[in-house]
Amino acid sequence: MSTIELEAGRRGGSPAPAAPPALGPKSGSRALRDNLARIVMWSAFALGVIPLVWILVSTALKGGSMLLESQWWTNSQSGITDRRVGGGAVHAIQGTLIQAAVTAAISVPVGIMTAVYLVEYGRGRLARTVSFMVDILTGIPSIVAALFVYALWVTTFGFQRVAFAVCLALVLLMIPTIVRSTEEMLKLVPNELREASYALGVPKWKTIFKVVLPTAFSGIVTGVLLGIARVMGETAPLLVLGPYTPVIVTDLFATNMATLPTMINQSRSENLQPALDRVWGAALTLILLIFLLNLLGRFVGRFSKVKS
Repeated sequence: MSTIELEAGRRGGSPAPAAPPALGPKSGSRALRDNLARIVMWSAFALGVIPLVWILVSTALKGGSMLLESQWWTNSQSGITDRRVGGGAVHAIQGTLIQAAVTAAISVPVGIMTAVYLVEYGRGRLARTVSFMVDILTGIPSIVAALFVYALWVTTFGFQRVAFAVCLALVLLMIPTIVRSTEEMLKLVPNELREASYALGVPKWKTIFKVVLPTAFSGIVTGVLLGIARVMGETAPLLVLGPYTPVIVTDLFATNMATLPTMINQSRSENLQPALDRVWGAALTLILLIFLLNLLGRFVGRFSKVKS
Protein backbone atom coordinates (compact mmCIF):
# COMPACT_ATOMS: atom_id res chain seq x y z
CA MET A 1 0.00 0.00 0.00
CA SER A 2 1.35 3.44 -0.88
CA THR A 3 2.08 6.24 1.60
CA ILE A 4 -0.89 8.26 0.37
CA GLU A 5 -3.27 5.36 0.97
CA LEU A 6 -1.81 4.79 4.47
CA GLU A 7 -2.26 8.47 5.32
CA ALA A 8 -5.85 8.38 4.06
CA GLY A 9 -6.53 5.26 6.13
CA ARG A 10 -5.15 6.93 9.29
CA ARG A 11 -7.44 9.93 8.68
CA GLY A 12 -10.46 7.60 8.40
CA GLY A 13 -11.11 8.40 4.77
CA SER A 14 -11.25 6.00 1.88
CA PRO A 15 -7.92 5.39 0.18
CA ALA A 16 -7.37 7.18 -3.09
CA PRO A 17 -7.56 4.90 -6.13
CA ALA A 18 -4.17 3.84 -7.41
CA ALA A 19 -3.13 5.57 -10.60
CA PRO A 20 -2.63 3.25 -13.56
CA PRO A 21 0.98 2.57 -14.44
CA ALA A 22 2.32 4.85 -17.11
CA LEU A 23 2.91 3.07 -20.38
CA GLY A 24 5.77 4.04 -22.56
CA PRO A 25 5.48 4.93 -26.23
CA LYS A 26 4.41 2.09 -28.50
CA SER A 27 7.41 0.39 -30.02
CA GLY A 28 7.70 -0.30 -33.72
CA SER A 29 7.21 -4.07 -33.37
CA ARG A 30 4.13 -3.60 -31.17
CA ALA A 31 2.62 -1.15 -33.64
CA LEU A 32 3.28 -3.59 -36.49
CA ARG A 33 1.61 -6.48 -34.63
CA ASP A 34 -1.30 -4.26 -33.70
CA ASN A 35 -1.85 -3.20 -37.32
CA LEU A 36 -1.57 -6.81 -38.55
CA ALA A 37 -4.12 -7.92 -35.98
CA ARG A 38 -6.50 -5.15 -37.09
CA ILE A 39 -6.11 -6.15 -40.76
CA VAL A 40 -6.77 -9.82 -39.99
CA MET A 41 -9.79 -8.95 -37.84
CA TRP A 42 -11.40 -6.67 -40.43
CA SER A 43 -10.65 -9.16 -43.22
CA ALA A 44 -12.36 -11.95 -41.30
CA PHE A 45 -15.30 -9.64 -40.60
CA ALA A 46 -15.60 -8.79 -44.30
CA LEU A 47 -15.42 -12.47 -45.29
CA GLY A 48 -18.31 -13.16 -42.95
CA VAL A 49 -20.44 -10.16 -43.91
CA ILE A 50 -20.00 -10.08 -47.70
CA PRO A 51 -21.81 -13.40 -48.38
CA LEU A 52 -24.58 -12.39 -45.98
CA VAL A 53 -25.09 -9.02 -47.66
CA TRP A 54 -24.92 -10.65 -51.11
CA ILE A 55 -27.63 -13.15 -50.20
CA LEU A 56 -29.88 -10.51 -48.65
CA VAL A 57 -29.53 -8.09 -51.58
CA SER A 58 -30.05 -10.81 -54.20
CA THR A 59 -33.12 -12.16 -52.42
CA ALA A 60 -34.58 -8.68 -51.96
CA LEU A 61 -34.03 -7.72 -55.62
CA LYS A 62 -35.47 -10.95 -57.05
CA GLY A 63 -38.28 -11.52 -54.56
CA GLY A 64 -39.21 -8.05 -53.39
CA SER A 65 -41.77 -7.51 -56.16
CA MET A 66 -43.77 -10.54 -55.01
CA LEU A 67 -44.10 -9.17 -51.49
CA LEU A 68 -45.46 -5.87 -52.80
CA GLU A 69 -48.52 -7.62 -54.26
CA SER A 70 -51.45 -7.78 -51.86
CA GLN A 71 -52.52 -11.26 -53.00
CA TRP A 72 -49.17 -12.63 -51.79
CA TRP A 73 -50.37 -12.07 -48.21
CA THR A 74 -54.01 -13.03 -48.75
CA ASN A 75 -54.19 -15.92 -51.27
CA SER A 76 -52.86 -19.46 -51.43
CA GLN A 77 -51.55 -21.36 -54.45
CA SER A 78 -54.78 -23.34 -54.81
CA GLY A 79 -55.55 -23.73 -58.53
CA ILE A 80 -52.29 -22.00 -59.57
CA THR A 81 -49.88 -23.94 -61.78
CA ASP A 82 -46.16 -23.32 -62.21
CA ARG A 83 -46.82 -21.71 -65.61
CA ARG A 84 -49.43 -19.33 -64.27
CA VAL A 85 -48.71 -16.02 -62.58
CA GLY A 86 -50.61 -15.25 -59.41
CA GLY A 87 -51.50 -16.74 -56.08
CA GLY A 88 -49.92 -16.04 -52.75
CA ALA A 89 -48.02 -17.58 -49.87
CA VAL A 90 -50.49 -17.23 -47.01
CA HIS A 91 -50.88 -21.03 -46.78
CA ALA A 92 -47.11 -21.50 -46.43
CA ILE A 93 -46.70 -18.59 -43.99
CA GLN A 94 -49.52 -19.90 -41.83
CA GLY A 95 -48.14 -23.44 -41.88
CA THR A 96 -44.63 -22.26 -40.97
CA LEU A 97 -45.90 -20.24 -38.02
CA ILE A 98 -48.18 -23.01 -36.74
CA GLN A 99 -45.48 -25.67 -36.87
CA ALA A 100 -42.92 -23.32 -35.26
CA ALA A 101 -45.36 -22.44 -32.46
CA VAL A 102 -46.22 -26.09 -31.71
CA THR A 103 -42.55 -27.06 -31.82
CA ALA A 104 -41.66 -24.22 -29.45
CA ALA A 105 -44.53 -25.10 -27.10
CA ILE A 106 -43.06 -28.58 -26.66
CA SER A 107 -39.35 -27.73 -26.80
CA VAL A 108 -39.12 -24.62 -24.62
CA PRO A 109 -40.37 -26.13 -21.31
CA VAL A 110 -38.35 -29.31 -21.84
CA GLY A 111 -35.20 -27.41 -22.81
CA ILE A 112 -35.38 -24.88 -19.97
CA MET A 113 -36.12 -27.50 -17.30
CA THR A 114 -33.26 -29.65 -18.59
CA ALA A 115 -30.88 -26.70 -18.38
CA VAL A 116 -32.09 -25.85 -14.86
CA TYR A 117 -31.44 -29.44 -13.80
CA LEU A 118 -27.94 -29.48 -15.27
CA VAL A 119 -26.93 -26.15 -13.68
CA GLU A 120 -28.77 -26.15 -10.37
CA TYR A 121 -29.25 -29.82 -9.46
CA GLY A 122 -27.27 -32.02 -11.81
CA ARG A 123 -24.55 -34.03 -10.12
CA GLY A 124 -23.09 -37.46 -10.77
CA ARG A 125 -23.67 -40.01 -13.51
CA LEU A 126 -27.23 -38.97 -14.43
CA ALA A 127 -26.22 -35.38 -15.11
CA ARG A 128 -23.25 -36.49 -17.21
CA THR A 129 -25.53 -38.82 -19.18
CA VAL A 130 -28.07 -36.05 -19.82
CA SER A 131 -25.32 -33.66 -20.91
CA PHE A 132 -23.85 -36.31 -23.21
CA MET A 133 -27.24 -36.94 -24.83
CA VAL A 134 -27.72 -33.20 -25.38
CA ASP A 135 -24.32 -33.09 -27.10
CA ILE A 136 -25.38 -35.93 -29.39
CA LEU A 137 -28.65 -34.18 -30.26
CA THR A 138 -26.76 -30.95 -30.97
CA GLY A 139 -24.81 -32.55 -33.79
CA ILE A 140 -27.51 -34.79 -35.19
CA PRO A 141 -28.34 -34.08 -38.89
CA SER A 142 -31.91 -33.01 -39.56
CA ILE A 143 -32.47 -35.89 -42.00
CA VAL A 144 -31.57 -38.37 -39.24
CA ALA A 145 -34.11 -36.78 -36.90
CA ALA A 146 -36.71 -36.97 -39.66
CA LEU A 147 -35.97 -40.64 -40.39
CA PHE A 148 -36.11 -41.47 -36.67
CA VAL A 149 -39.58 -39.93 -36.33
CA TYR A 150 -40.65 -41.59 -39.60
CA ALA A 151 -39.58 -45.00 -38.28
CA LEU A 152 -41.39 -44.37 -35.01
CA TRP A 153 -44.50 -42.54 -36.25
CA VAL A 154 -45.20 -44.23 -39.58
CA THR A 155 -43.47 -47.60 -39.50
CA THR A 156 -43.98 -48.56 -35.85
CA PHE A 157 -47.33 -46.94 -34.98
CA GLY A 158 -48.77 -46.92 -38.49
CA PHE A 159 -49.83 -43.25 -38.51
CA GLN A 160 -49.93 -41.11 -41.63
CA ARG A 161 -47.39 -38.45 -42.54
CA VAL A 162 -48.90 -35.31 -41.04
CA ALA A 163 -47.70 -31.93 -39.82
CA PHE A 164 -47.54 -33.04 -36.19
CA ALA A 165 -44.92 -35.65 -37.11
CA VAL A 166 -42.87 -32.81 -38.60
CA CYS A 167 -43.16 -30.95 -35.28
CA LEU A 168 -41.83 -34.00 -33.41
CA ALA A 169 -38.77 -34.11 -35.65
CA LEU A 170 -38.22 -30.37 -35.21
CA VAL A 171 -38.46 -30.79 -31.43
CA LEU A 172 -35.39 -33.04 -31.56
CA LEU A 173 -33.50 -30.26 -33.33
CA MET A 174 -34.70 -27.38 -31.16
CA ILE A 175 -34.26 -28.83 -27.67
CA PRO A 176 -30.42 -28.96 -27.66
CA THR A 177 -30.19 -25.34 -28.85
CA ILE A 178 -32.42 -24.17 -26.00
CA VAL A 179 -30.64 -26.35 -23.43
CA ARG A 180 -27.15 -25.11 -24.26
CA SER A 181 -28.11 -21.43 -24.56
CA THR A 182 -30.15 -21.51 -21.33
CA GLU A 183 -27.39 -23.40 -19.53
CA GLU A 184 -24.83 -20.74 -20.43
CA MET A 185 -27.17 -17.95 -19.32
CA LEU A 186 -27.85 -19.62 -15.97
CA LYS A 187 -24.12 -20.03 -15.35
CA LEU A 188 -23.69 -16.27 -15.80
CA VAL A 189 -26.06 -15.49 -12.91
CA PRO A 190 -23.86 -14.50 -9.94
CA ASN A 191 -23.86 -16.96 -7.05
CA GLU A 192 -24.19 -14.01 -4.67
CA LEU A 193 -27.83 -13.62 -5.79
CA ARG A 194 -28.57 -17.25 -4.94
CA GLU A 195 -26.73 -17.03 -1.59
CA ALA A 196 -28.57 -13.83 -0.64
CA SER A 197 -31.89 -15.52 -1.37
CA TYR A 198 -30.92 -18.60 0.64
CA ALA A 199 -29.83 -16.36 3.54
CA LEU A 200 -33.38 -14.94 3.66
CA GLY A 201 -34.78 -18.44 4.01
CA VAL A 202 -36.14 -18.74 0.47
CA PRO A 203 -36.31 -22.35 -0.78
CA LYS A 204 -34.08 -23.34 -3.67
CA TRP A 205 -36.93 -23.94 -6.14
CA LYS A 206 -38.39 -20.51 -5.41
CA THR A 207 -34.95 -18.91 -5.74
CA ILE A 208 -34.62 -20.45 -9.18
CA PHE A 209 -38.05 -19.24 -10.34
CA LYS A 210 -37.96 -15.81 -8.66
CA VAL A 211 -34.27 -14.85 -8.93
CA VAL A 212 -32.23 -17.01 -11.29
CA LEU A 213 -34.59 -17.36 -14.25
CA PRO A 214 -35.70 -13.68 -14.29
CA THR A 215 -32.04 -12.58 -14.19
CA ALA A 216 -31.19 -14.75 -17.20
CA PHE A 217 -34.50 -14.14 -18.99
CA SER A 218 -33.20 -12.00 -21.85
CA GLY A 219 -30.51 -14.55 -22.72
CA ILE A 220 -33.03 -17.40 -22.51
CA VAL A 221 -35.35 -15.56 -24.90
CA THR A 222 -32.47 -15.11 -27.33
CA GLY A 223 -31.73 -18.83 -27.22
CA VAL A 224 -35.38 -19.71 -27.79
CA LEU A 225 -35.54 -17.42 -30.82
CA LEU A 226 -32.36 -18.94 -32.22
CA GLY A 227 -33.97 -22.35 -31.88
CA ILE A 228 -37.18 -21.17 -33.57
CA ALA A 229 -35.21 -19.57 -36.39
CA ARG A 230 -33.37 -22.84 -36.95
CA VAL A 231 -36.47 -25.02 -37.14
CA MET A 232 -38.31 -22.54 -39.40
CA GLY A 233 -35.61 -23.00 -42.02
CA GLU A 234 -35.25 -26.78 -41.78
CA THR A 235 -36.29 -28.68 -44.90
CA ALA A 236 -35.41 -32.36 -44.42
CA PRO A 237 -38.16 -33.17 -41.85
CA LEU A 238 -40.69 -31.42 -44.07
CA LEU A 239 -39.73 -33.42 -47.15
CA VAL A 240 -39.80 -36.74 -45.29
CA LEU A 241 -42.82 -36.22 -43.06
CA GLY A 242 -44.85 -33.33 -44.47
CA PRO A 243 -44.97 -32.96 -48.26
CA TYR A 244 -46.15 -29.71 -49.84
CA THR A 245 -49.76 -28.86 -50.47
CA PRO A 246 -50.91 -25.64 -52.18
CA VAL A 247 -54.02 -25.11 -50.03
CA ILE A 248 -54.57 -23.67 -46.57
CA VAL A 249 -54.51 -26.35 -43.84
CA THR A 250 -54.70 -25.60 -40.12
CA ASP A 251 -55.20 -29.11 -38.67
CA LEU A 252 -51.89 -30.66 -37.66
CA PHE A 253 -53.33 -34.19 -37.77
CA ALA A 254 -55.52 -34.01 -40.87
CA THR A 255 -53.20 -33.97 -43.85
CA ASN A 256 -50.10 -32.28 -45.20
CA MET A 257 -49.43 -28.66 -44.37
CA ALA A 258 -47.54 -26.20 -46.56
CA THR A 259 -44.54 -24.29 -45.26
CA LEU A 260 -42.21 -21.76 -46.82
CA PRO A 261 -39.27 -24.22 -47.20
CA THR A 262 -41.46 -26.80 -48.96
CA MET A 263 -42.97 -24.07 -51.14
CA ILE A 264 -39.44 -23.08 -52.18
CA ASN A 265 -38.51 -26.70 -52.87
CA GLN A 266 -41.70 -27.30 -54.87
CA SER A 267 -41.31 -24.27 -57.13
CA ARG A 268 -37.58 -24.55 -57.73
CA SER A 269 -37.97 -27.80 -59.69
CA GLU A 270 -39.68 -25.96 -62.57
CA ASN A 271 -37.49 -23.66 -64.65
CA LEU A 272 -40.35 -21.27 -65.31
CA GLN A 273 -40.33 -17.59 -64.44
CA PRO A 274 -43.59 -17.56 -62.41
CA ALA A 275 -42.31 -20.47 -60.30
CA LEU A 276 -38.88 -18.88 -59.85
CA ASP A 277 -40.48 -15.61 -58.75
CA ARG A 278 -42.38 -17.52 -56.09
CA VAL A 279 -39.13 -19.17 -54.95
CA TRP A 280 -37.46 -15.82 -54.33
CA GLY A 281 -40.62 -14.37 -52.78
CA ALA A 282 -40.94 -17.28 -50.34
CA ALA A 283 -37.23 -17.05 -49.45
CA LEU A 284 -37.52 -13.33 -48.73
CA THR A 285 -40.66 -13.90 -46.68
CA LEU A 286 -38.87 -16.50 -44.56
CA ILE A 287 -35.95 -14.13 -43.98
CA LEU A 288 -38.33 -11.35 -42.92
CA LEU A 289 -40.15 -13.64 -40.48
CA ILE A 290 -36.88 -14.64 -38.81
CA PHE A 291 -35.77 -10.99 -38.77
CA LEU A 292 -39.00 -9.94 -37.06
CA LEU A 293 -38.58 -12.73 -34.50
CA ASN A 294 -35.11 -11.45 -33.65
CA LEU A 295 -36.42 -7.89 -33.27
CA LEU A 296 -39.19 -9.19 -30.99
CA GLY A 297 -36.63 -11.06 -28.90
CA ARG A 298 -34.48 -7.97 -28.47
CA PHE A 299 -37.55 -5.94 -27.51
CA VAL A 300 -38.64 -8.50 -24.94
CA GLY A 301 -35.12 -8.90 -23.57
CA ARG A 302 -34.61 -5.16 -23.24
CA PHE A 303 -37.80 -4.44 -21.32
CA SER A 304 -37.68 -7.60 -19.20
CA LYS A 305 -34.11 -7.08 -18.00
CA VAL A 306 -33.71 -7.14 -14.22
CA LYS A 307 -32.91 -3.66 -12.95
CA SER A 308 -29.80 -3.48 -10.77
